[in-house]
Amino acid sequence: MTDTNDHQEHAPQVSTAKLNPIAKFVRATELDTRMLGMVGALILIWLGFHFYGVFFKGGGVFLTPRNLWNLSVQTAVTGIMATGMVLVIITRNIDLSVGSIVGFTGMIMGVLQVNILPQYLGLGHPAIWVITVIVGILLGGLIGCLQGWLTAYLAIPAFIVTLGGMLIWRGAAFLVADGKTIAPVDQNFALLGGGPYGAIGSTGSWIVGLIACAAVLFLMYRGRMNRMKHGFRLRPMWAEATVAGLACGVLLAAVLVVDAYPWPIGIVKAYAEAHNISTPPSELFISHGFAIPVLILAAVGIGMTILMTRTRFGRYVFAIGGNPEAAALSGIDTRMMTVKIFALMGMLAGLAAVVASARLTSATNALGDLEELYVIASAVIGGTSLAGGVGTIYGAIIGTMVIQSLQTGMVLIGYGDGSYRKIVVGLALVLAVYLDIIYRKKTN
Repeated sequence: MTDTNDHQEHAPQVSTAKLNPIAKFVRATELDTRMLGMVGALILIWLGFHFYGVFFKGGGVFLTPRNLWNLSVQTAVTGIMATGMVLVIITRNIDLSVGSIVGFTGMIMGVLQVNILPQYLGLGHPAIWVITVIVGILLGGLIGCLQGWLTAYLAIPAFIVTLGGMLIWRGAAFLVADGKTIAPVDQNFALLGGGPYGAIGSTGSWIVGLIACAAVLFLMYRGRMNRMKHGFRLRPMWAEATVAGLACGVLLAAVLVVDAYPWPIGIVKAYAEAHNISTPPSELFISHGFAIPVLILAAVGIGMTILMTRTRFGRYVFAIGGNPEAAALSGIDTRMMTVKIFALMGMLAGLAAVVASARLTSATNALGDLEELYVIASAVIGGTSLAGGVGTIYGAIIGTMVIQSLQTGMVLIGYGDGSYRKIVVGLALVLAVYLDIIYRKKTN
């Protein structure tokens, strides 16, 4: 038995003799080439904007802890919804209503926690934010369920259903409060949007980072043991060590970056006064650490990845996207699956509304405006094929970071006008679809 495993470990499925060193490295480590391409593009964007600032603006500010921390927080809302949009697009549908769902659920949550719950529970009651979050997520799920039912059981194209939903829920959001802004939201609820108090600090960030590294090492060990158990080819040990080192290195580097961003001096001063700290505020260094919205996005990304790669539900999603007719003939209830997928998308939109309204500390009619376009663009730029059947959760999150990096970078180099940013994002979207077409032609 040992001889068989050793033979499989050192016997690749295809010859690598004619491959260049980079191709051999990718083959041995089994890294996703599309992911590597997206990460490479993201790094080039970061370096480009930073050094543009160095050479033409008197200093680069893109690759600073402050900007990278803010970039991570700004990615959260779109990233949360992009993970759900992957499932929708994989099954050859589209959801144009997610931005309006964010606006509507955000307005309902604002009215609930500002005008209704305090009358019964008292102002600042700790249950207010919990009830508000649950209501927002469930309401989003109900809206998604309705739209999925219309698509699946009444055979109305998803494009039409969600286009109508985009208009309906945006109008409903206006009617909920007669176009007024609802503020301020509950203080505990506001922490979910980030900010100095909406982060876990240096110690908490190191705990999260070390736990994540331990999880990576455990999963890699478990994966190797499973391969040995079933007689599959093993990666060389140097490749295992390289992948583990890269993953843990990125995680620990992220911890260092978020811990290097201190609280603003004004907030430090108020904190010192409130806690009777005699040390001068200018000498206090209090790290932000990971923001709560970033942790929410990470939790959603992990959960959705497990759902897509380790469950029957995920297999059904890819089966429907690959061939809907064959999936139905094989016994998959494609209509109910469509309802579930749209319901999940709605719940994620509700969760995004929680983060967005908490970050603004208010509910406004502009909440989520045009967000559906960026969500779809994030999924597509991240490698989700509009033809269906192909897509990854981590790709959608990386795609969101690409879009947000482009928008933030344009602001930092002096092109903050929304027109320039839309042009750049539009070009990136078209280019991503073109590259996807080329990739599919080469792999088919």
